[in-house]
This record gives sequence, C-alpha cells and structure tokens, in this order.
Amino acid sequence: MQHAYRLDIPLTLEDACDPARMALIVYDMQVGVVNQIAARAEITSRVLDVLERARAAGVRVLFTRHMSLPNEVAGAFALRTALTWQRVSTVAEVRPALPRGSAAFELIPELQPRSSEAVLEKSACQRSSVPP
Repeated sequence: MQHAYRLDIPLTLEDACDPARMALIVYDMQVGVVNQIAARAEITSRVLDVLERARAAGVRVLFTRHMSLPNEVAGAFALRTALTWQRVSTVAEVRPALPRGSAAFELIPELQPRSSEAVLEKSACQRSSVPP
C-alpha cells in the first residue's frame, strides 16, 4: 500500500480486499425481481453464499431495493416504458410493479438484512416497472 495526498493507494489484491475498506452490495434481490429469474434457486443460493462469506469476513453489507414510483410522479419516459413492458395500451392501465409496501418490493426471505446492515431504496424514471 502506498500513501500519498492523504490517500491509501492499494497496490496488491490483498491491499484492495481489506474487509475494513470494502462493502458488499446485494442488488435488488426483491420478491418481484427474483420471481422473474428462471434459475432463481441457484442465483439465491449463490448470493446467500457470498453474503455469508462477506459477513464472516467482517465486510460491510448494503442491500438495495428498487421502488416503482407512483404513476402520478413517474414521468413521461417511465410511463411510456411501462406501457411497453406491461403490454398495455393506455397509461390508465399501467401499474407500478414494485410499489413501496407491496410484497414484490420486499427482499426475499432468505436474504434478510441484519440490524447492522443498510437497506437503500432507489427509484429511476427509466425503471418505473419491471418487465413481465
């Protein structure tokens, strides 16, 4: 490790992989997302294995959840995308796929965060809903 300008500059894999300097991000392992994956059991098992190893090594853990915005604030691009993904013809038929508080929005039961881990909620206009 080199030090310059108040920065630690990792030079080796060991330097870069110091658990005190790392975090594992578990990205969108939500009921409404994982249920769309054909190999969901295998993917869940692999993510759980990585999660358990990270926890054992003392790596910080962050989970993310995607949240669908309500149609009233989703924006034109998000609504147009949802029309296509949901295969409906009018905006009135569009339903947010991952609204806050829904079962689809929740993380899958196998990957429940600990009290020392964060869950970050995010939304993006281009992902107002998940494709069928």
